Amino acid sequence: SCRSESSNISLIHFYKRSKTMVQKKGKKGGKKVAAAPLAVKKVVPQKVVNPLFEKRPRNFSIGQNIQPKRDLSRFVRWPKYIRLQRQKAVLQTRLKIPPPINQFSSTLDKQTATQLFKLMDKYRPESKEAKKERLKARAAEKAEGKTDA
Repeated sequence: SCRSESSNISLIHFYKRSKTMVQKKGKKGGKKVAAAPLAVKKVVPQKVVNPLFEKRPRNFSIGQNIQPKRDLSRFVRWPKYIRLQRQKAVLQTRLKIPPPINQFSSTLDKQTATQLFKLMDKYRPESKEAKKERLKARAAEKAEGKTDA
């Protein structure tokens, strides 16, 4: 019994200490902030209220005022081609395209394009008329007796 009394006393003593510690913490936290100097205060001009225009606050609850129209264009179901072009633009900004593929995303300037077309024109396959003429000329040579190369 002596042991239990001593433990009770120590518990009570601990309880009293913890209460006082909590109270001290509460007192400690209330530091005052220094007041601003008098010269810094700004004079706020009061708005002139016109008595002809009275405020009529609106109440948007059920059965009261009608809510203002909102911009709902974000929630529109857009046509597929518009959705695709927007998604494409987002992907192109977010992903890095390798240079060999990216070279086809922009067109050539006019001067380079004309040079390219002139070069490609030299390697164009022959038309049906040109082929006909070539074969006729070859047949005529063969008829004359010249050997084919």
